[in-house]
Amino acid sequence: QVQLVESGGGLVQPGGSLKLSCAASGFPLDSYAIAWFRQAPGKEREDVACISTDDEITFYGNSMKGRSAISRDSAKDTVYLQMYNLNPEDTAVYYCARYRLTGGNFCSLRRDVYTYWGQGTQVTVSS
Repeated sequence: QVQLVESGGGLVQPGGSLKLSCAASGFPLDSYAIAWFRQAPGKEREDVACISTDDEITFYGNSMKGRSAISRDSAKDTVYLQMYNLNPEDTAVYYCARYRLTGGNFCSLRRDVYTYWGQGTQVTVSS
């Protein structure tokens, strides 16, 4: 059974940092592209970052470009999202997702190509 479990969210002050984790099970993590998305109250889900199967390709959405870094630890079956210089507009539920197809040296920030999603972890940026 494919499972993605996000963790690491919480309350952080403006200007702070946070590292989210996405623990995968039920499939070989290093065979799939993985992405992070986020959804703020009343807003559509938006892309944050993605990473290819070989970890050589990463893309970042405009929302957190330059303030985030996606990485993968296949030995731990975990993908991470390190976020820096957070501001209140970054408050959202953050989700990780698995690409629909295995393999391929690419990743995408399109939501519709990801078929498995975690339950999300809440990030709140506030003083």
